[in-house]
Amino acid sequence: MIRSARARELTQLQDIERAAGKAFADIGMAAIAEDEPPSLKVLGEYEQDGRAWVWADDDDLPVAYLIAELVDGSGHVEQVSVHPGHARKRIGQALIEQAEAWARAQGATALTLTTFTEVVWNGPYYERLGFRLLPDAELTPELREIRAAEAAHGLDRWPRACMRKEL
Repeated sequence: MIRSARARELTQLQDIERAAGKAFADIGMAAIAEDEPPSLKVLGEYEQDGRAWVWADDDDLPVAYLIAELVDGSGHVEQVSVHPGHARKRIGQALIEQAEAWARAQGATALTLTTFTEVVWNGPYYERLGFRLLPDAELTPELREIRAAEAAHGLDRWPRACMRKEL
């Protein structure tokens, strides 16, 4: 079930992201697998602002999470991670749907994200969920800033792009 993240769970969210990230090592993206998740401070800001959700298992323990923000008036998925032990159960899709509902409630008409375009559980997955690749000419100023920060962090070593889904 989806619910808001709790402050006491933030280290678990980091653990979920680390576990989910290990799959990148298997496809030659070890730097991504080794990248640290957001800090407790950053995750805490999302949690306190009501922009962090988890999928909790039957014991009410988080097994996946999503954090979102507003970027140039659109909802934006900053991070979504599903623990590999719970993959392929449409949990990520349900969390994306939660982000869509949140974005609509904020008055947004679209949801955006950045992703690796050639990683099967990234770009192609989001296309199946109704996102489309954004050409550079359609990038908003804040999306350009996000992409520049990602490039500075080394994420552009692999094909990466912004995607958008109309709500």
